[in-house]
Amino acid sequence: MNAPLAGVKVVDFTIMIAGPYGGRLLADAGAEVIKVESPEGDPMRRRTPIRDGASSYFGSLNAGKKSVALNLKETADRELALGLIAEADVLIENFRPGVMAKLGLDYGTCSGVNPAMVYCSISGYGQSGPKAMYPAYAPIVHAMSGYDITNMAYQRDATAPASTGIFVADVMAGQVAYGAIVTALLGRARHGRGDRVDVALLDIMLSTLVYETQAEQSTGPGPGKTVYRPMRAGDEFVIIASITDRNHRALVEAMQRPELLTDERFAEMPARERNWETWLDIVGTWVADQNAAELEKYLLDKGVPCARFRTVADVLDDEHLADRGTLRRAADAAGSYRYLGLPFLSQLFGRESEPARVPALGADNEALFGVRPGNAQP
Repeated sequence: MNAPLAGVKVVDFTIMIAGPYGGRLLADAGAEVIKVESPEGDPMRRRTPIRDGASSYFGSLNAGKKSVALNLKETADRELALGLIAEADVLIENFRPGVMAKLGLDYGTCSGVNPAMVYCSISGYGQSGPKAMYPAYAPIVHAMSGYDITNMAYQRDATAPASTGIFVADVMAGQVAYGAIVTALLGRARHGRGDRVDVALLDIMLSTLVYETQAEQSTGPGPGKTVYRPMRAGDEFVIIASITDRNHRALVEAMQRPELLTDERFAEMPARERNWETWLDIVGTWVADQNAAELEKYLLDKGVPCARFRTVADVLDDEHLADRGTLRRAADAAGSYRYLGLPFLSQLFGRESEPARVPALGADNEALFGVRPGNAQP
């Protein structure tokens, strides 16, 4: 009951990644999150990795929630959904604009049932504008936003944008939705009114291009943005980010190259920016024949920001995450496994006492409605 969102009730009409992740963050913070699924269930229930028929991918996005299975095209089931909405603090959905209206669950209808509710919609391009109805998933928005072409420009000798395997837009959308919902709830606590929150993946990806959006509008001189590239160290790679003058002096001292401190090409940050690639070549040559793990420790001990490139397996076993309690445990029909909880810590959160439950499809129909899935009438 010490959780910050204890007592907050959320009705979750989401599928795939962005919306479910946002809803799961609310559950992590203590909210009661009721996931409303079709009789077929969220498609993520069938996505790998699957253990004994249960998807841990789905579980990591929906741990800690309840599940009800409703056919929202049927009047009786839609009435059950409206009953949940009438008692809720938050509704979150991530369908294409217009889908909730076709189901009779648009903002106007739901706010009529519950004026104090926060209604959060997540979509590719937002609820309004000429592109609002375009179909969009994270890779599409990465391309549309300029993010991929910008990243390509920072790669040496790249002739095409990188392939997409990590859905940055989806994850960030879930996090932004979480923050926007909590903001709206804080506002409601002050003025008593509900709110409609419109989260667009396009806006989010553009927000990552802080420097680039300004550089694109600038007509003044500038050396351009410094790019921190991987450097081979033996059989591995490291990255070194000697951004400030203090970092630079520490790195030069670690390299035992005092003459670089007075070299006019590198003595001050503006000069280093103008000669950045040359500077990285010098550092890369020094790094090349060293052991990556030993180099990382050596530079960190000298106060130089540095990291080896690690695999996900390496990071999951990092004692630092264990010490912080970053990894939590979820449990489904196939057993328990680790997932990433809220990406911040709070004094109100203690260590987890038991794994977060991953609900089977419709597992809470009977408890919430007194009926089994597929039977709207008691």
